[in-house]
Amino acid sequence: MKITSVRVRQVTGTMATDGPFWEDRLLRPIDIYPEYRREMPPWGGEQVDDTHFRLTQWFVVVDTDDGVSGTAGPLWPDAARLVLTQLRPLLLGRDPLATELLWDQMHRSQVHGRQGDAMIALSAVDCALWDLKGKAMGQPVWRLLGGPTRSEVPAYASMLGYKVEDLGRVRERALEFKEQGYRAQKWFFRNGPMDGHAGMKLNVGLVRTLRETLGDDYDIMLDCWQSMNLDYAVDLCSRIEEYRPRWLEEAFMPDRIDSYARLKARTRIPLSGAEHEYTRWGFKRFVDQAALDILQPDIYWCGGLSETLKITALATTHDLIVIPHGHSTPIGIHYSAAQSPIHTPYQEYLVKWNEINMHFLATPIRPRNGMIHVPDGPGVGMELDPARIEAEVEVVV
Repeated sequence: MKITSVRVRQVTGTMATDGPFWEDRLLRPIDIYPEYRREMPPWGGEQVDDTHFRLTQWFVVVDTDDGVSGTAGPLWPDAARLVLTQLRPLLLGRDPLATELLWDQMHRSQVHGRQGDAMIALSAVDCALWDLKGKAMGQPVWRLLGGPTRSEVPAYASMLGYKVEDLGRVRERALEFKEQGYRAQKWFFRNGPMDGHAGMKLNVGLVRTLRETLGDDYDIMLDCWQSMNLDYAVDLCSRIEEYRPRWLEEAFMPDRIDSYARLKARTRIPLSGAEHEYTRWGFKRFVDQAALDILQPDIYWCGGLSETLKITALATTHDLIVIPHGHSTPIGIHYSAAQSPIHTPYQEYLVKWNEINMHFLATPIRPRNGMIHVPDGPGVGMELDPARIEAEVEVVV
């Protein structure tokens, strides 16, 4: 079997919504500047009217002379173009099952692309090759990884995009998702160091409201999305420790590893992060400095499934938990289903983002009673549904 083509499908469609899809956004590092603080970026598509959200997405497809193809995505258009310009020449005519060889050659070819869009492009190709490998062997990818370690994985509801400053609405949402069977929820702060005492009170009020609403025997996670500084994070943690968060996520931007280590020494709240880090060498910095309790590689960003497995091997030698970032749920469940439950106790389910990221999939992954059930089809399960595609072009560079 040989690779005959590597292509990018650009697909467009419309998703029905009940009012505006995004209620609010999260806090961002750039929000320290006033002109960005209240801006609502165009996430994932365009709200064309109160009941319709238009999406354009890019998927990588690897084809072979045996007629077996693998798909991965969606990924951003800049990364998709790098698949075609930088990686495709290395793949044509090669054995698609040799995933370790191809990963190493792609990585070694990108001496100026060890992070960012180039690594995201490599990650997508790697995931497409795993999808192809599973299809070629007639097995789900978790089987190729040595799973299953369980038949279902607990999902935590990741609440990005919901309002957080209206605490009455927070209570309603939190109870709604608890009643759906989720055993844990993650909420995103909207205020940071530049929002002063009033912003701190809003952040603490969010945590207090969640604990009072959900009860003591319920996991609550909190995401800072890289937007704190050390003094603010220490103050925030001291105020919310009594509410026993399961973890505080991404307090700082990824390269501020010393700040993570210093915060970890000053709080009892477990720290998580590194979704915006890349490769085992990037994660090793966090491990060596004992800066995090929970690692959160994104399979579609950090180097693909092949690299996530290596990051996990490194992490578990230090008894760290690994819960991949929820941007890549379809391949994420194959990963989770092949890991020890003690090291991967949850899978993130980004409630709103998954509506976008899986809109075009024929078999989207949906939790049932708060659990993600292990799929049994061959490959990853990335076939696109033609009925959802209103327009399509093949990207040419």
